[in-house]
Amino acid sequence: MKIIAIGRNYIEHAKELNNPVPKEPMFFTKPDTAILRNNAAFYYPDFSKNIHYEAEIVLRISKVGKNIEEKFANRYYDQLGIGIDFTARDLQDICKAKGKPWEIAKAFDGSAPLGTFLSKSKFDKMDDINFSLDINDQRVQTGNTKDMIFSFDELIAYVSKFFTLKIGDFIFTGTPAGVGAINVGDRLKASIEGELLLDFEIK
Repeated sequence: MKIIAIGRNYIEHAKELNNPVPKEPMFFTKPDTAILRNNAAFYYPDFSKNIHYEAEIVLRISKVGKNIEEKFANRYYDQLGIGIDFTARDLQDICKAKGKPWEIAKAFDGSAPLGTFLSKSKFDKMDDINFSLDINDQRVQTGNTKDMIFSFDELIAYVSKFFTLKIGDFIFTGTPAGVGAINVGDRLKASIEGELLLDFEIK
């Protein structure tokens, strides 16, 4: 099982971080040790003082595939959920400045909390799904998949050029604008179409 996370897939998020809007998907990976399940608490690590939340729709791959054509990509995932891509922004800034990879800022243990997954048959259109994140009962992020630069099918087709997708892999599809810092004591609640699917605390 692997986690593939898409960067800068919402124009407004790219702008808020002063990043260029990509011409093709950009992605990075996280190990399975990044996953937090069952609303387990996230323990703030001592190597960072500026960890940011990034709420994202997550696809669960249900079929092995390589070099998948975009027109067939919808056959390769059966469920979607919501997750958080935690980012140690201070470490990421250092990596960027030195031209180094981002793994220490993106792929650390517990950096990918995952909520409950839903059958994709529950949704009429993949390109019109609302999702949100609340911290301490205050709305901090709202998004809709219609605002993605690259659709689910485009992402699957692109990623599968480089990596064979296997059953149980996850694709984090990018975050909308509104990212920000977390603090010890915060409670994060993430929803799709108003249905609460992820609810956990920062300790």
